[in-house]
Amino acid sequence: MALGNRVYNARIASSVAATVISLACGTNYVYSAWAPQFADKLLLSATESNLIGLAGNLGMYSMGVPVGMFVDSKGPRPAVVVGGILLGLGYIPLHQAYDAGHGSVPWMCFVSYLTGLGGCMAFAAAVKTSALNWPHHRGTATAFPLAAFGLSAFFFALIGSIFFPGSPSKFLMLLACGTSGLTFAGFFFLRVLPPPHSPYHAVPDVEPGMTDSRQLHRTTSEEPKAHPTRGHNPSEPGTSSTNATDPTSTEMTPEASEEQQEDGASTLRGSPDSPSTPHLGEEGDDSEGAALGNRDGADETSSLLSQSTLSSSLPGEVLVQSSVDMDRSHRVDIRGRDLLKSFEFWQLFTIMGILSGIGLMTINNIGNDVTALWKHYDDSIDDKTLVLRQQLHVSILSIGSFSGRLLSGVGSDFLVKVLHASRVWCLVVASGIFSLAQICALNVTNPHLLGFVSGFSGLGYGFLFGVFPSIVAESFGIHGLSQNWGFMTLSPVISSNVFNLFYGAVFDAHSVVDDKGVSSCADGLECYWAAYVVTLGACGLGLVVTLWVIWHQWKTRVAESAGKARARE
Repeated sequence: MALGNRVYNARIASSVAATVISLACGTNYVYSAWAPQFADKLLLSATESNLIGLAGNLGMYSMGVPVGMFVDSKGPRPAVVVGGILLGLGYIPLHQAYDAGHGSVPWMCFVSYLTGLGGCMAFAAAVKTSALNWPHHRGTATAFPLAAFGLSAFFFALIGSIFFPGSPSKFLMLLACGTSGLTFAGFFFLRVLPPPHSPYHAVPDVEPGMTDSRQLHRTTSEEPKAHPTRGHNPSEPGTSSTNATDPTSTEMTPEASEEQQEDGASTLRGSPDSPSTPHLGEEGDDSEGAALGNRDGADETSSLLSQSTLSSSLPGEVLVQSSVDMDRSHRVDIRGRDLLKSFEFWQLFTIMGILSGIGLMTINNIGNDVTALWKHYDDSIDDKTLVLRQQLHVSILSIGSFSGRLLSGVGSDFLVKVLHASRVWCLVVASGIFSLAQICALNVTNPHLLGFVSGFSGLGYGFLFGVFPSIVAESFGIHGLSQNWGFMTLSPVISSNVFNLFYGAVFDAHSVVDDKGVSSCADGLECYWAAYVVTLGACGLGLVVTLWVIWHQWKTRVAESAGKARARE
């Protein structure tokens, strides 16, 4: 019991550390809080300023696949260290460039890219750790780092507005020290701990009345107990060739555990040639400690797989496969080339690209929206007040993203478990919220009402990213989630470039360059109105594609169910 309490407390501490680390990883979304003043100081156009912001987004999204592979192969902790270093190396040169008043745009794009890449690495490690530490509560466990990531911009904008109001230079130094400091502080407590239950499970005698997939086959002492040794699978990092059922060995890797579960499932299905499952040794603190201790290192490099327990609570109790293992995400495994050949992947890739691009345009440019409306509304406003207004709207965006991530997680579970509907309906909600944001952006001329634009944009963005990983897992399997999610996050790289550069071109077309070389637009809504017309049309396209995906998934699931029914007959 004492060991269990220690492991549980360490698991809680690790989850808190993952949340703290995630809080440092979403600072690309605070870009609008300092970008307009940064552009004025360095005499940058709106397009050049957008390029620097886009480089940060590129670092966050373009390296999802290799970062996922790195985390899977090396474990979460090395990724946290590298991420913390990259965050510091990115923000310090930006701080120096602002203080100097000049800098090369390609160089600033590069260091901005490092901030995105550092956040990507540390965040991937935090989410994976939370998912592995709480296999039976993965949705809740990952909701905290996901929500903290969305709240990151609010956190830093709030601190900046309190301690360094109207000072972009000190704010950039805060980002450099704060992101690295939080990441390294969380590193010391971030650990992947063993699951709460042993992976071994007892196979009892057949209970009378068991039929279909629940029927168990009786094992005898004459039946072979050794499990055939599996070769190393390069696609699953951390796989060990150790015989998982060797009675003299107490070590089992997560992959071996999965193989054991698969064999247990085939026994449940009544496969005549399935080997018997090993029996548990004597229960006690020693055996529990061995099982827990030996799995600790293996889980560091396991994929995001559900380690759901298959063990009975009492010896000899009838074992039935858990509902977690019966879930589609554990029955399918589509990745790599098969993923790229999947029609459903390209449907989801398109939705992700359209909706994330719409959100990122406002996230990166809300500072320009604020500047344009306020200078048109009150030409006597000073720079310090403008900075505070920009930080306010960044905070509203961040809180909206935080709320959307939490609501989409709870809402998608309600859709699936209560209404038995598809999680993709959350994307319909996200499309509707984004549409409201674009309509507000096209009509708001009073800067006091601009909060509707930032609020709805953040909420829609949070809804999108809060539910999308679960959709990817259900569609293509949880076994390759790290890689598949990495491929999916390539979509915002393309769309955000298109929308942000178009916004920059529209804003520059209405801007005037003064004698000092400072570019500004005082036309109010006209400075960016055309950009939001395009994104409103994109919202309509995203809604149509989302409804198409729901219809396509429904047809696919119906066909699968019909096939299973025929197979049982």
